[in-house]
Amino acid sequence: MQIEVLKSKIHRVKITEANLHYIGSITIDEDLMDAANMIENEKVQVLDIENGNRLETYIIKGTRGSGMICMNGPAAHKIAVGDTVIIVSYAHMDFEEAKTHKPVIIFPKENNSL
Repeated sequence: MQIEVLKSKIHRVKITEANLHYIGSITIDEDLMDAANMIENEKVQVLDIENGNRLETYIIKGTRGSGMICMNGPAAHKIAVGDTVIIVSYAHMDFEEAKTHKPVIIFPKENNSL
């Protein structure tokens, strides 16, 4: 049996930019991606602390060391610059494997740095 479990989480980062006319996605500083064990094009949920909005999208690499977290496309209507968000990804795995799985969770500083 396969189940879906938490794989990675970036806990509480600030949205630094929004680009309404981009085709979609969330741009994340590559340092944060590496630390959270996330990759480009990976599906993520973005959870907005300020307004409770939750959405699914995919990751685009942002400039390494920039602290960039940019909402692109229609998501920019739901999550605004300055909002604090949690970014999570999940993995499908065997039930027995999931029992010992340890997700990667990072807690960036206020300026989205590690």
